[in-house]
Amino acid sequence: MSDTYTRYVILINRIKDYNPEIIKEHVEHLKELETSGILVLAGPFTDYNGGIIIIKTDSLDAAKQIADSDPFISKGYSSYELRTLELSNKENNHLGIG
Repeated sequence: MSDTYTRYVILINRIKDYNPEIIKEHVEHLKELETSGILVLAGPFTDYNGGIIIIKTDSLDAAKQIADSDPFISKGYSSYELRTLELSNKENNHLGIG
């Protein structure tokens, strides 16, 4: 089933060590995104000093606000890059190529 939301990838790059309190705040942020239906997936990389959050929302501005409100970002523990993800799937015939 398709929806009208765009997926955005938040690539998180850790710039200083996390402590248990900031991790807890970050997890609470993710739980709020999950409860509201915005979170698609999230997790740390095992081979890179950072992680990924994929969200679905209706605008780049909304995605930026979500990224900026993550405690990892807002409290200076991480920086991020925001990317727009174009889905390739059965519904769109893999971007018309499949």
